[in-house]
Amino acid sequence: MYYVDMPSQQEIGLLNSTRSDACVSIYLPTTPLTQEIEKSRIHLGNLLKKATAQLESAGFEKRKLASLEQQFQHLLDDDVFWAYQANSLAIFATPDAIRTYRLANKLAEAVEVSDRFHIIPLLRAVTFSQAAYVLALSENAVRVIEVSADLPAQELEIPNMPLNAEEVSNRATNKNYTGTGHRHGSQGESFHLPRYLRLIDAALRPVVQGSDKPLILATTKQLENLFRSISVIPAVDEAITGNPERLSASELADAARPVLDAYYAELVKAFHALYEERSGQQRTTTDISDAARLATFGGIDKLLIDMDSVVDGFIDEETGEVSFGAEGDAQNYSIIDEIAGRALRTGAKVMAVRKDDIPGHQQLAAILRYPI
Repeated sequence: MYYVDMPSQQEIGLLNSTRSDACVSIYLPTTPLTQEIEKSRIHLGNLLKKATAQLESAGFEKRKLASLEQQFQHLLDDDVFWAYQANSLAIFATPDAIRTYRLANKLAEAVEVSDRFHIIPLLRAVTFSQAAYVLALSENAVRVIEVSADLPAQELEIPNMPLNAEEVSNRATNKNYTGTGHRHGSQGESFHLPRYLRLIDAALRPVVQGSDKPLILATTKQLENLFRSISVIPAVDEAITGNPERLSASELADAARPVLDAYYAELVKAFHALYEERSGQQRTTTDISDAARLATFGGIDKLLIDMDSVVDGFIDEETGEVSFGAEGDAQNYSIIDEIAGRALRTGAKVMAVRKDDIPGHQQLAAILRYPI
């Protein structure tokens, strides 16, 4: 059965701050088909063996290794957990704790062992997650559809959401009115439509605030313009135009996907435009050592990282100085990964993209908060 629990960028930043003498990160392909999930459970056991082999070769303490293995064994034995999966499973474990995220994205398998977790694949999953909220809006009805990458679209039940504009208009006209002051005609759209849209905005805010999912409008041009003039929720620039009343949740999801593709392309395009502008102010860098130091001291505002980049080594916790490693082992870690984590924890916007999307086709590109 499908089940997704995607983390926010803030959660990923906090995850990156975890430190332990053994942090095991495992990314595992899975399936929502419960009858076929046993293959994934067996595969996880094999990936765990790879992780423990690295720790044993590094002389890791046997008692702590046993505790780590026990964390995984409890997970492997949890039949209820395995009955609810999506397309990938991200597992982050130490000898003391284990955390999982079931992801809609199809991620390649990976095993990383270090003193901190490997977060780049997780960042990729949330950067272009193909997930959004669609507000299907007309005067006769309002629906909120949650769209995910490979999951069926579903209509959400939103507390305090009005049924339609007529209900809002009737609610207003049925109230006692003293006759004092100025009032538009109760049947005029200049009166009931703004009220209707304000109630929708108020009901929708708790759902979308704090979420990384963008909001896409599906409505007529008139209602789109009016909603944008009233709402504080920043909806995607492109909308699904027309009356959405006869469109099913699945049809709205299909219509949302090209809008999402254009939205993601626009995010990268906007980064490039700002990067070019800030370059003239000495507020950009593609140098890994500079980016590590700047991330350590909160100097990065926006960051693009290569989702496939592998640069092993260390970054000093205090100074941000980089020491490059020859190859990955149980001691060093991904430098790009750590730069991304430090940037996230200081409030930067981080996107994991393909190398061709990065200025100069570098492993990273940063827009800075101050000149260097």
